[in-house]
Amino acid sequence: MPIHKELLRHATERPEKPAVAIDGRSLSYGELHTRASAICRLLQALPRSSRRSLDLPGVEKLVGLSLGNHIGFAEYFAAATASPHAAAVIDPMMPAERIERIVERLAPDVLVVDDGASPSAEIGRRLGIPVIVAGAEPFDLAATGDGLPVDVEGIFLIGFTSGTTAEPKAYYRSREQWRRSLDRGRLVFELQDAPSTVCPGALAHGLALYALVEALDAGATFHSVGKWDAGAVARILCSAGIERLVAVPTHIAGIARAWAGEPALTALRDVLTAGAKLNLSEVESIRRLFPQARIREYYGASEIGFMTVSTLVGGKTDYPIDRVGRAYPGVEISIRDPDENDVGADVPGTIFVNSDLIADGYLWGDDGQAFRVTKAGATVGDLGEIDQNGMLRVIGRAGGMMISGGNNVYPAEVESALKTCPGVEDAVVFGLPDAYYGQRIVAVVAGEATDAKILADHCAAKLARFKIPREFHRIGSWPMTSSGKIARGQVEASVIAGGGLVLRLSA
Repeated sequence: MPIHKELLRHATERPEKPAVAIDGRSLSYGELHTRASAICRLLQALPRSSRRSLDLPGVEKLVGLSLGNHIGFAEYFAAATASPHAAAVIDPMMPAERIERIVERLAPDVLVVDDGASPSAEIGRRLGIPVIVAGAEPFDLAATGDGLPVDVEGIFLIGFTSGTTAEPKAYYRSREQWRRSLDRGRLVFELQDAPSTVCPGALAHGLALYALVEALDAGATFHSVGKWDAGAVARILCSAGIERLVAVPTHIAGIARAWAGEPALTALRDVLTAGAKLNLSEVESIRRLFPQARIREYYGASEIGFMTVSTLVGGKTDYPIDRVGRAYPGVEISIRDPDENDVGADVPGTIFVNSDLIADGYLWGDDGQAFRVTKAGATVGDLGEIDQNGMLRVIGRAGGMMISGGNNVYPAEVESALKTCPGVEDAVVFGLPDAYYGQRIVAVVAGEATDAKILADHCAAKLARFKIPREFHRIGSWPMTSSGKIARGQVEASVIAGGGLVLRLSA
């Protein structure tokens, strides 16, 4: 990991301070560094796999981590990313067949799991890959030897883009990229005094993984839960000393529901969200729950890193709710047409980024339709527009565009309009085949709104006529991915199949 020098400093200066706390178990900075050093010696002693065919320059041992939110994740991640090694973080909640394809293709030198009977463990053994179960490690903590290497460069992380239907793409990151990002984030997010941080997301995904590394870099205590439980997270937040929450909006909405009727949580000073754009009702809900907190959000991608950051509440300037903020330090943003010409301000186009935080590329899965780097910069295919003040509005992903009646419609734009309707907590919009329109626009909403005419009239006041959904459905509880996002594919499948998950609304 790109912070071994800081980890050593924290372990030396404040060894008893908790570094990580998950489900009532904690690991101090001293314990974290000692155990990670012992694990690193274990990894160095393991034979290198003869089956690995991936080209990873400078990487000696590739360690697969399929641990979930295990208390040992931090120590294994620290050891597995110590030079000259690298870690591939695999979500154990993925379907077993998907995990098997990833592990077979990676051919890691060792696979670390949280449970010896888990699908990941069984897959590793079947493929002839050495398996280590966290908590039952074959190493000697009393043994002496070198600690964790510091100030090294090169590849340290292989991650996988999340998705509900498509096969994950494998990207890789260098220590230099994350170190630059952490150095800037320390100032942008005011982490110099090491605020105790809660992040309930899955550590196999970018938001929570970065929040963990960010906290350890600052010398803070990182809190999480083994499995998502809104009530458990709310109880952590009301305990003494918690200052910062990092989460996707759906997790915050769950916390608000679980804590309904209880006193507001006044100690929290910062809420940082990402993964989806906050709407006005979500901001108001956060303000009620955390009345003293500054509310910030950032827009980014696993392959590109931070793109923008904004302060919606509590800053010197509160940003417009429909914008995702101005460019992150060291980042330049431009909006370009299909020929990659800069279209200037207030004109929609594809969002391109130039920065030194961009990933090196994909190990596999590069179809040229998502992340790509050209002379114009890097893009993941998101569409947006930037105003005269440099504030970015994200319209949606090009691949998600619907064509209805010959008109281009982006789901994110319709969803944003619906989320401002009273009684709508969240919304998912997609297109279904239609003999007349080509695609008819369908909306699924959660909340108290139950009248399709009211929803349509609200959209009509904000959108062009051809963008108004022709069907409205209501859902009681969203199916979720392991990263805390709405499983959009399952929502669409439920509308198509019928059944009890969704209910069609009538005017």
